[in-house]
Amino acid sequence: MGHDKALLPWRGGTFLSNAIEALQPYTELIIVVAGENEANVAPIVYAHAAYLVTNPHPENGQFSSLKIGLESVLNRGRDAAIVTLVDRPAPTLETVEYLKNEFQRNDEQVWAVVPEYDGKHGHPIVIGREMIEHFLRAPAGSTARDVEHALQPHVRYVPVADALVAVNINTPADFEHLHIGQTS
Repeated sequence: MGHDKALLPWRGGTFLSNAIEALQPYTELIIVVAGENEANVAPIVYAHAAYLVTNPHPENGQFSSLKIGLESVLNRGRDAAIVTLVDRPAPTLETVEYLKNEFQRNDEQVWAVVPEYDGKHGHPIVIGREMIEHFLRAPAGSTARDVEHALQPHVRYVPVADALVAVNINTPADFEHLHIGQTS
């Protein structure tokens, strides 16, 4: 992309600020994991009353950042989390609320709720302590998808009407297409 995707402009802010704002009404705290971009994202994180933790080895990939964030969740006495990526547009507030409610209404055999739009899985995901523990114990070379797929009997996929849950921005063309889709 050639640019920190978390800082891409979106709806009067950035992908990062919009992600924080989408989660705030439905969570007790927001934890943002930064890597080499810590100095650039810190002002946004702190302006939105969120916590910033740093991945000392971002070269180990996105899964290493997820683990650091989830360790921070547990260290702050929480047993569940709403996890999203900050390198894409945030879902609507209604989507976040719906996913949280769907997670809360399930029994103890459901460890995660994952949104699905048009057959594609997306973010944010809502996970409980059991899923958090599996993510934390997964081998270093794993991905979140590996863990999720290994635990499919404990994952509930929830259809949503919010296309943003499945949007992935990897190129300037993807970003331009996103803006065109939002203004038409």
